[in-house]
Amino acid sequence: MKRFLSTALVLLIALVALAGCTGNSEGEGKTSEPPGQTGDNNGASGDNKLEQVTLKIMIPGDRPPDMDLVIAEAEKRMKDTINVKLDVVFVPWSDLAQKTQVTLASGENIDLIFDAPWLHINQMIASGFYEPLDDLLAEYGKTVLEKRPQQMWDYNKYGGKIMAIPLGVSYMSGNSYMVRKDIREKLGVPPIQTYEDLIAFAYKVKEQEKGIIPMTAGSATYSFVAHHALNDYDTHVRPTHALGNSLMLYYKNNDGKVYNLLDDREPIGTWLANTNKWFTDGLIFKDILTTKDFHQPISAGKVAIVTNGAFGIGDSLKNTFKNNVPNGELETVTFFSPEKGANFTNFKQWNFLAVPKVSKNKERAMMFLNWANEKENYDLLSYGIEGKHWEAVGEDKMKNLDTSGYSAFGYVWLWNPVDERTVIGGDPKNDEMDALLRDADMFTTDILAGFEFDGTSVQNEISQYNTVDGQYYTALFNGVIDPEDTLKKFEAEAGPALKKIQQELQKQIDEFMAAKGK
Repeated sequence: MKRFLSTALVLLIALVALAGCTGNSEGEGKTSEPPGQTGDNNGASGDNKLEQVTLKIMIPGDRPPDMDLVIAEAEKRMKDTINVKLDVVFVPWSDLAQKTQVTLASGENIDLIFDAPWLHINQMIASGFYEPLDDLLAEYGKTVLEKRPQQMWDYNKYGGKIMAIPLGVSYMSGNSYMVRKDIREKLGVPPIQTYEDLIAFAYKVKEQEKGIIPMTAGSATYSFVAHHALNDYDTHVRPTHALGNSLMLYYKNNDGKVYNLLDDREPIGTWLANTNKWFTDGLIFKDILTTKDFHQPISAGKVAIVTNGAFGIGDSLKNTFKNNVPNGELETVTFFSPEKGANFTNFKQWNFLAVPKVSKNKERAMMFLNWANEKENYDLLSYGIEGKHWEAVGEDKMKNLDTSGYSAFGYVWLWNPVDERTVIGGDPKNDEMDALLRDADMFTTDILAGFEFDGTSVQNEISQYNTVDGQYYTALFNGVIDPEDTLKKFEAEAGPALKKIQQELQKQIDEFMAAKGK
């Protein structure tokens, strides 16, 4: 689900801020070493058997029907080692921000909890809700450490400390466009190789396939312009640390500078103008801003091109499409470069698992994570009962047997790049590119890797900007409204605020670079 929620859910309720003021100082609340613990990460045996504890774990999603079967098997395996029972609480994605904030602020005993940069991990850390994990990992989490490359640890710290376990299997998201292969072949269009080919195909669909929408986005917030920027190998445009996914402020050229779209238009200005032309010409779905189910048009066979946050297409969408369009066929087209060093990454992960300060079982929580990051246990918790829910194909692949009983959701509590399996039956080329995304050495390290922005001093300006952003940004970056007129409105309504945010961000970056000796 690293591909799931790309919008920032960062509004912190006052209750959290007030409760954060009373948080324990660093190291307080840490329980004593568990009885019988003798340095073995997986507990003890015989007379040194650990006293049973129940870990309460809060993660997002829906509880799988067979979750109790999986937990029972896990507890059976742990009984004679770390002796842990599991109370796994699932929170609907739609309630995640508020529920986790209120739970932490109330002081309820939670031993492990999901958080993320797009949720509120920075604010929760700043308010003192999470336990630093360096010592716990060193003592009880050696397998957790080993299953993630050093870059993942180095560049996912907060204030120089490991404050949560990074959950990830790659260092950037795959990206592509889902394309109606049957329509492309019907129109005599050869396989699409370039962005220009893609747009030319969209125009041909507009001219010759009445009733088919040429293009739409995978979501309104994940815009056409942002998707195009993912494969910008000329300038490497990317969002900043200050404004989430907004490109009103942006980085480029990996030069440590903050650019303001109101002052520096290129290359984004050209992309905005092109996208607006495509919307005006009828290529882009006219209801793109009001569509709630963004997969529905493609799965119903109504659209020829859709942005996609992966290299492949999920089985669920494939099956729905095939039911709706028996003679149709989908393919993916990507402009991702597989060359070593071509792609930049800051090694930041989307999802994390934290240990709240209120936990009474911090050591045992880390021991559980260590156990869960062993291959056979990772398989159990990630995919379910082998032979019932899935079957192994070699060391790193699998075949799904019953996803209705237990579908994979490791991305919210377990993910590591060593043990994660791929599902057989996909496009071998896509599998190869997914493998590249898991190889830390294939990337050029972002010059700002490890940098964290503190927006406290410009919080009012960020709030002011976000209000204006909510009015115009999505429509602007999907081509729905005129870019020149809209940028003038941005300047009039949020220009000074945006400039102040830019200046504060640049100041902090300059300090970060100076400390690195750059």
